[in-house]
Amino acid sequence: MDLRDLTYFATIAELGHLGRAAERLNRSQPALSKSIQRLEESLGTRLFKRDGRRIKLTDVGELLLERGRQLQLNIAETEREVRDFAGGLIGNIRLGCAASMAEYLLPRLTESLLQRAPELTLQLSIGQDDLLKESLRSGRLDAIICPLIVDDPHVSSYPILQDEAVVVASADHPLFAAPITLHSLCQYRWVLPAITVSSRRWIDNVFATHHLPMPQVQIEANSISMLPRLIERTRLLSFVARETLEHGHGMSRLRAVTLDETTMHRTVAVSIRAEGYLPPAVAAMVELLKERGRSFFGDN
Repeated sequence: MDLRDLTYFATIAELGHLGRAAERLNRSQPALSKSIQRLEESLGTRLFKRDGRRIKLTDVGELLLERGRQLQLNIAETEREVRDFAGGLIGNIRLGCAASMAEYLLPRLTESLLQRAPELTLQLSIGQDDLLKESLRSGRLDAIICPLIVDDPHVSSYPILQDEAVVVASADHPLFAAPITLHSLCQYRWVLPAITVSSRRWIDNVFATHHLPMPQVQIEANSISMLPRLIERTRLLSFVARETLEHGHGMSRLRAVTLDETTMHRTVAVSIRAEGYLPPAVAAMVELLKERGRSFFGDN
């Protein structure tokens, strides 16, 4: 089985069309057809079947696609491990961090890492936890900092600290003029992340558990950088980490909506893949976070 054939096969499977795959790969359609033919002959079975004008994978093709992706990831990790060993390099860390905690965690963490290893290079990715988890599982990131990941055999997650997330509103919001109840929050619309993000699922579940309407989301956003001015100038509610509210840039005009039911207690963790190559620099960072993680947050 040729690795180049596997690469062609994966692209054809992704696009479901031989012609478009040929354009992307800059190869002729007959060359790709021969590539698939070689794979099918070596495996003794069909990998694709016709579905109108498109082609789709057979059950065996689906299995090969999954195994092929893992094989390519293993090869990439092996190449990286050999380069690190041969070059004796300090290394590179591909780190993902949840948007809700990046602003107050990454500057201090980066400072500490560079003090220990001045030649270290970092690739930082900021995003929502659902996208970070997918990038970690696929090998595009070495480690991620986000809420603790449980019940995932492919991920090892190490607690750093306990954190809270709270509902926020503009400091002069009419909500504060009367006693606040969960029911009173239903009168206003919200700015929240996508339903795939854990904090969004949690706040939705709070209202569902109390047999109230789900938060009416007027704006769905994947970044908190615009939230302060957006919430300050509207009657919209949102849901952010308490550390972000207390220490984040531009948060002074926002106020926490103090309500036990909507205060989420969560564990922040650093997570890595349970299997595969872990670069020495990444291993050192994980140990640093496990030992001193609390010191990188807030004013501690």
